[in-house]
Amino acid sequence: MSPQRVVVQAEADGLPEPRRTQAAACIAAGISLTVLDAAMVNIALPSAARDLGLTPADAVWVVNAYQITVVGTLIPFAALGEILGFKRVWNWGLALFLLAALCSALAPNFEALLAARIAQGLGGAAVMSLMSGLVRHTYPSAQLGRAIGFNAMVVALCSATGPSVGAAVLALADWPAVFLVHLPVGLAALVFGARVLPDVPRQPRAFDLGAAAMNVAAFGLVFLGLDLVLHWPVLGVVALATGIVIGAALIRREMARSVPLLPLDLLRIRTVRLAIGASVCMFSAHMVTVISMPFHLSAAGFSPVQIGLIITPYPIAVGLLAPIAGRFADRTASALPVAAGGGVLALALVLLGSLPATATPWVCAALMLAGIGFGCFQAPNNRAILSTAPRHRAGSAGGMQATARVLGQSLGATTAAACFTLAGPWMGFYCGAVLAVMAGLLSLARR
Repeated sequence: MSPQRVVVQAEADGLPEPRRTQAAACIAAGISLTVLDAAMVNIALPSAARDLGLTPADAVWVVNAYQITVVGTLIPFAALGEILGFKRVWNWGLALFLLAALCSALAPNFEALLAARIAQGLGGAAVMSLMSGLVRHTYPSAQLGRAIGFNAMVVALCSATGPSVGAAVLALADWPAVFLVHLPVGLAALVFGARVLPDVPRQPRAFDLGAAAMNVAAFGLVFLGLDLVLHWPVLGVVALATGIVIGAALIRREMARSVPLLPLDLLRIRTVRLAIGASVCMFSAHMVTVISMPFHLSAAGFSPVQIGLIITPYPIAVGLLAPIAGRFADRTASALPVAAGGGVLALALVLLGSLPATATPWVCAALMLAGIGFGCFQAPNNRAILSTAPRHRAGSAGGMQATARVLGQSLGATTAAACFTLAGPWMGFYCGAVLAVMAGLLSLARR
């Protein structure tokens, strides 16, 4: 038996121990880097704007340039991972992410910082697009939900601690330091990842550059349009319309392909299609919650420190429930738990919209209930996507899952901003409840 055949058989249903644990640690490190980066850069924006002489509107593009690059390249990098190998593309992506972080810290002006952030977005997209596929090949099928739940816990904990870590870094050093703190963990993950991540067999097909370019344009313009529509409506609508037209042309181009770059073959699978739709709705509801809550509490007179403490039960509940929900999904069908998670989050958001912000104990309890709902949803829904998609398409399934998450977050941010303009933060909670109910209904439809 050839060595290559031994590798394929050994990894057919996950890696052996202790390599599995080591690979899981590398994947978790990659997740933590991308999540902490977003949280810490947001905290550092005011300081960077002062040093570089930027207006707040200009400074926001340090974040927007990164996000637009990520959302446009997640699916192409997922396809590239299937063609060139998950480990190779993940390592290249992480190396680019770290190099661009160093360039961001050393950037002498706004233009250089913006270019570095675009490069960092490319690296981050390569890492994020292949995380789920790597998990699929690292763990045996019977433990897939547990693995996804663990990673969801890592995301929740990093989201909860990210602002505090960023503030601590800024208390000791200037804003470039928020980019440098990534380097030690990232370099360790890069070195160990090259040795312990799964060796997934490559797929012998060409990479469709034309489809990749259309994908970047379609998702990038839609994301850009969502960001612009409330500030420059005409420009935002033009960007949205152009992105939708390019997206329609891409779908038409990909329809006839057996293994398309845009994974339409996976969307033909009912469970995958419904779970992706539910993911977009649920992450929209999640984003509405995390954006609306600070403004709601600030309007009631709470200080930033108090707001941080009041909101803390939400990510803690998500982090605690995600592994439990993942283990449960390994043992039983996930449609009902996922639908229940959407219902619980919707109930919590209705309570948050009805309660006075000054009723702190009840607000904290409602936020904990919201965290329970979102925690019950995330891991089982992601498991349904990954376990239903063919194993050789795990990369594209993971890229599509990550794109659904980012697109949902973008829609949620736009929804929250529209609610602020029309009525106030309280309206965001009710809109989020509607989105959570939609996620639950889509989940019930796949029973």
